[in-house]
Amino acid sequence: MSTVPTPRPTPPPDRRPEKFPRLAEPRDIRAPRPFLVSRLAGRDGNRRVLRVGALLAIDLLGIAAAIFSALAVKAVVQGEYETGAVLDGVADYVPLAFLVTTLLFARAGLYGSRESRPASARTVAVLFEATVISLIFALVSGSQFSSYWLFYGGLLFASLYVCGLRHGYEALTGRLLSSFGYRRRAVLVGSGRRINAVARALEEGRSVYETVGYMALDDTPEDGLRDLGRLEDLPERLDQHAVEEVIIADPDFPQNMADGLIEVCQARGVRVRAAPSTMEILTQRAELVPGDGVPLFEVRPPVFEGFDFVVKRSFDFVIAGFGLVILSPLLVTIALAVRLTSRGPVLHRSLRPGMGARPFDCLKFRTMYDDAEDRQSELEHLNEASGAIFKIREDPRLTAVGRFLRRNSLDELPQLLNVIRGDMSLVGPRPLPLRDHARLEAWHRRRYLVLPGITGLWQVSGRSDLDFDDMVRLDFLYLESWSVTLDLVILMKTVPAVIRRRGAY
Repeated sequence: MSTVPTPRPTPPPDRRPEKFPRLAEPRDIRAPRPFLVSRLAGRDGNRRVLRVGALLAIDLLGIAAAIFSALAVKAVVQGEYETGAVLDGVADYVPLAFLVTTLLFARAGLYGSRESRPASARTVAVLFEATVISLIFALVSGSQFSSYWLFYGGLLFASLYVCGLRHGYEALTGRLLSSFGYRRRAVLVGSGRRINAVARALEEGRSVYETVGYMALDDTPEDGLRDLGRLEDLPERLDQHAVEEVIIADPDFPQNMADGLIEVCQARGVRVRAAPSTMEILTQRAELVPGDGVPLFEVRPPVFEGFDFVVKRSFDFVIAGFGLVILSPLLVTIALAVRLTSRGPVLHRSLRPGMGARPFDCLKFRTMYDDAEDRQSELEHLNEASGAIFKIREDPRLTAVGRFLRRNSLDELPQLLNVIRGDMSLVGPRPLPLRDHARLEAWHRRRYLVLPGITGLWQVSGRSDLDFDDMVRLDFLYLESWSVTLDLVILMKTVPAVIRRRGAY
């Protein structure tokens, strides 16, 4: 007599890992690791520490020498030169000058990698900014000067010394890298004619690039470069050849193809650069990445990293913590109203994709009845929003209290806890529900390279009345233009936008 085995109960599916379409590569280079850990991790981190340490030492030496020279020249002209007095002056002025200069240098990318550091013109411009800030600080703190030679003389000598020392550093490290065989493995993409021109310029300029091969859109290059196949094979070739950079050699490279290429590369931590045409260089007057043989524009991912990430995260934590304390009576009142007027939990945990499309529980005060998610499919035909998002003005699933909270955006306040936990930022692209995220196009998903925000540029520019593509473009505009000042402006404009209730439903 045979027995039929009892089927095992099927475990409930895990709703977290497989629901979100990921970027091209599961490894997320934008993970919000602690700043010092991410800076010190691995060989690249060690090389970065040595580079930044060497540049800091060079800048300290240059600034100290500049102040010494300015004070010494003044003392000689006045006939009062004493080495001890001049050194005392150096000890008094160097700490402030060095602090201001290094902070501005870091912000300008002057401690970045060899390939991305700006040229000497940018160094002089930042030294001028540091001089102005130091002068203002000295005057505000009550310091008295018989003349301002220390500042403009110091700027003159600092420009000579710092730029000269940095030029020597570049030359020395360049020779060392060449002797150790250091090369950046690059792939050229574009038309065959442009690939030929860029490859030749890189070779003649004795650059640090090793051209692994090319992917041509039309004719084959003539310089004997290795053909890596079609552009569709790019993800596989990047991994196969350990590519570090992709150079778009064609200024007329199709926009739709460029979007996909950039997404694939940035998801793998591969830098994307574009070789401009001569007319672009003449008309744009842009500050280019100082490459050897050919200037290159770098297509940077819209991310916050390094010093920017520390500043933005600190700003978020302080403001969100302060907001929770100040708004605690209002939060308690809303929680009681939600609890006493309808059945269900006070907080609704909406599973949404965060940075790198990793899911997190986005907290909101519950504004709908318990069966709201089950009724979603019945209401799809009533959707009034364009693109991926779902919005209807008179949603029958809303409770009376929930409708009031939605109209006044009070249901979003618990997301201050998400900011404290590091799931969200105060300002950034809004995280979309699972249903909306599944409908995004490839270029839309680049907004997930950073932490999502409670409010953003499109919230103060029309909110739900905007077309979805326009919302995404505003997100990109914010990422390219970010500053703490911009965050403050958006936060201040959010208040009148909420009061006017334009586009909120």
